[in-house]
Amino acid sequence: MSQRYKVIDNTVPTFVALTIIDWVDLFIRPAYFRILDDSLNYCIANKGLTVHAYVYMSSHIQPITSSQENGLQDIIRDFKKHTSKGFIKEIKELLESRRECLLAKLNYAAKRVKKGVSYKVWKDGYHPVILDTSKKIAQCIHYNPVASELVYHERDWKNSSYAIYEEDNPENN
Repeated sequence: MSQRYKVIDNTVPTFVALTIIDWVDLFIRPAYFRILDDSLNYCIANKGLTVHAYVYMSSHIQPITSSQENGLQDIIRDFKKHTSKGFIKEIKELLESRRECLLAKLNYAAKRVKKGVSYKVWKDGYHPVILDTSKKIAQCIHYNPVASELVYHERDWKNSSYAIYEEDNPENN
């Protein structure tokens, strides 16, 4: 992990972007989203992670997180390690049309950094940004699929927490 950026206060909502190596569009199948969901839910239940908002894009995820119990660096490190193993397993087991290409790309990335692993899925580090209001920033991350022209409205992107914010906002009802 980069030594340059550190989470200063784990208890304050913090925006992070976790990116797949070389911006590979990995997240295009439901199995990969299940791995992300299951891993985040595990961290919530067992590591004290709070996820205030999130959006999954094809090559990265953007959660707004905090923790009253553990360091975010440690939680994110464990999350990335666990999901990496899950993604590789799914790539190998699924009828993934891009199997050989993905494995070759992730293997090449691992060889470049020489950390003793066969595959490198996530880019090293992340740039945490402490937020003063998670709702305000949640609106920005929820707009990401619209800005990328993947959908016309945030509510149409099912891989985010937008629906929770829409339910909580009486103006939308």
